[in-house]
Amino acid sequence: MLRLIHATARLSRFQGRFFSQNVWKSGHKRLSALNVCPAAASLTSRHFHNTLQHQRKLREYDDVFNKSIEDPEGFWGDQADDIDWYKPYTRVMDNSNPPFTKWFVGGEMNTCYNCLDRHIKNGKGSRTALIYDSPLSGKIEMYSYQNLQRLVEKFAGALASLNVGKGDRVVIYMPMVPQAVIAMLACARLGAVHSVVFGGFAAQELARRIEHAEPRVVVTASCGIEPTRLVYYKPLLDEAIRMSSHKPSTCIVYQRDQCSGDIIPGRDVTWDQVMEKAQPHDCVPVLSTDPLYILYTSGTTGDPKGIVRDNGGYAVALNWSMFNVYGINPGEVWWAASDLGWVVGHSYIVYGPLLTGCTTVLFEGKPIGTPDAGAFFRVIEQHKVVSMFTAPTAIRIIRAEDPQCELIKEYDLSQ
Repeated sequence: MLRLIHATARLSRFQGRFFSQNVWKSGHKRLSALNVCPAAASLTSRHFHNTLQHQRKLREYDDVFNKSIEDPEGFWGDQADDIDWYKPYTRVMDNSNPPFTKWFVGGEMNTCYNCLDRHIKNGKGSRTALIYDSPLSGKIEMYSYQNLQRLVEKFAGALASLNVGKGDRVVIYMPMVPQAVIAMLACARLGAVHSVVFGGFAAQELARRIEHAEPRVVVTASCGIEPTRLVYYKPLLDEAIRMSSHKPSTCIVYQRDQCSGDIIPGRDVTWDQVMEKAQPHDCVPVLSTDPLYILYTSGTTGDPKGIVRDNGGYAVALNWSMFNVYGINPGEVWWAASDLGWVVGHSYIVYGPLLTGCTTVLFEGKPIGTPDAGAFFRVIEQHKVVSMFTAPTAIRIIRAEDPQCELIKEYDLSQ
């Protein structure tokens, strides 16, 4: 959390200079000199930054920053009021064993409840929670908070029927489909620990993660879709389980329209089969310090390291960051153009926006080739995205494909 505060400090100081000195206006000349496409240079900044509210926030920033450093317990205790707790915490921060700081010690909550149920309880169930946009499959699907909660509570019941409970691990090896988000939230609902593995990872890499996490259940899909080919997940999973000394008791397979994965009797079951029989499962209270997920490093410097995130501190920090870092309000449409297999996908496709009550976009596509370099701009216009997160590499790829930025001119990005 303190690192997040430091990052926000740098961001806000830059924003203060950016707007108070009118850098944006003068920056147009420099952008032109650098041969940046005029269409992109003419875009206005996020409307949040131009509001009187934000200007006031910038003036108050030093006080907020200083409090977060001088009195982190008081500062984060205030932010924790925006999360619903089953049981109040007894201490905001326990730093007796650095760097293993514990946040909101003794408190009980449920991250899935804070992402879904509390918004429904507050009368926001009809608000769109998730937009699934897949040019690769030709599908666009909208999920309200109410509909998403019903699917999540049912899949949580399916996992519970397979003896998944608090503290058990579930590996999720899926493409960018709503079922992956549902599986993540269902694990959180039960207090189980999910470990999402980037879809399409080689069998050996998947095996190493299964070996370490020792999941009771693996959730997968029959395939992923690339612009020019299918990636067959099920054979990769079967090979990974063969290589691993740990054998999950059950594999749940989401059969996609593009192909069907082979079902191994006694171990495998389809998504539709478990959902048909499942009974809805309520949220299970967990300690703030209980783990929410394990996410493994790439392993390029050795064996992958499992990074563990707990529930309470993660939820409080993400909920705070959506407005204070990105300027996103409840009900607005936010898009993190990343992958669920990376930490950005965990934090800013799933948990951050849903904790805040935003609409999040799940995009199964590429910056180019689905169908062209205007794909990002089409998504922004069609779904009225007010702010997005992406990697510089994606922007470079778009620019290389469309050097004169002709495609951006075809879309209305005014929102």
